[in-house]
Amino acid sequence: TYSDGVVAGRGFIALSAVIFGRWMPGGVLIAALLFGFTDALQLRMQVMSPNTPFQLLAMIPYLCTLFVLAFFGIKKAGPKANGKPYFKEER
Repeated sequence: TYSDGVVAGRGFIALSAVIFGRWMPGGVLIAALLFGFTDALQLRMQVMSPNTPFQLLAMIPYLCTLFVLAFFGIKKAGPKANGKPYFKEER
């Protein structure tokens, strides 16, 4: 079932996983696992250090995403047909 807040602002991370994965299924899987690991890490760190503000630890997945895009996703161009409509008759 769907409930409000299920996405929790992770659309940016999903888009960056596609860019970092070079629009290939295997690469996107690796990127999603990396970003999922950082999300699980921040949850684990919240439990292990209750005195640290949770907002600071909740930034970890987003900081990892920005780092990955800044250093590994700068010159990655998308597919050539990205944004072009598909017409079956023109094949």
